[in-house]
Amino acid sequence: MSLASRVIPCLDIKDGRVVKGIRFQGLRDAGDPVESAALYEEQGADEIVLLDVSATPEGRGHALETVRGVRSGLSIPLTVGGGVRVADDAGRLLEAGADKVGVNTAAVNRPALVGEIAERYGKQCTVLAVDAAASGSGWEVVTESGRNRTGIDVVEWCRKAAAMGAGEILLTSWDRDGTRDGYQLELTAAVSSAVDVPVIASGGANEGRHLVEALGVGASAVLIASILHDGDTTVSELKQVLREAGVVVRP
Repeated sequence: MSLASRVIPCLDIKDGRVVKGIRFQGLRDAGDPVESAALYEEQGADEIVLLDVSATPEGRGHALETVRGVRSGLSIPLTVGGGVRVADDAGRLLEAGADKVGVNTAAVNRPALVGEIAERYGKQCTVLAVDAAASGSGWEVVTESGRNRTGIDVVEWCRKAAAMGAGEILLTSWDRDGTRDGYQLELTAAVSSAVDVPVIASGGANEGRHLVEALGVGASAVLIASILHDGDTTVSELKQVLREAGVVVRP
């Protein structure tokens, strides 16, 4: 029996509010995170991802009160990222109600962090979040909302992190983020075929067809944001498109 593909709304958080922009810039208010998470669960979301997009740039940890608030009204899994610099930061997020913790910039700066979180809290709790930008014939890891081009090859970085203990890869195309041009399928396929852990495709979804395409090239899950926040569609409508395309999804 095929494993069900997951549909995961993403809530980018700044100052306690959901925000959305294009390529991490021009952020606009998109609602209350507690209300949004509850609504998306009601619509049939399989999980929620909560990313504090200002924690790392501002040099602070994740706003734990936001995590607690979202968790209080949620019964589905919650992944939280932003501001994780050491394993203890991951522990605080898990104590606040996260089921999984995403790590991005700090892992790029010190890759051993991935293994430290996995060893202490389990591989199933450790998510490597990667922001990928086109570079030559491939993709490079970027940080600081795309301002810092690291020169690190995305596929090799994902392979290395999975070997160190990352149990899942949250793969965001910086070039497609917020554009609604569809997921970067070549990127998604390249990473999915290089690692033996689930890959969540992120960046660029505009319609159900885009979700079908990303899952078709190897992603285990798809992340969606703008099309939900703007009220263009619902999780249940997207899942119906997936079912009609022959994709196995949870009710």
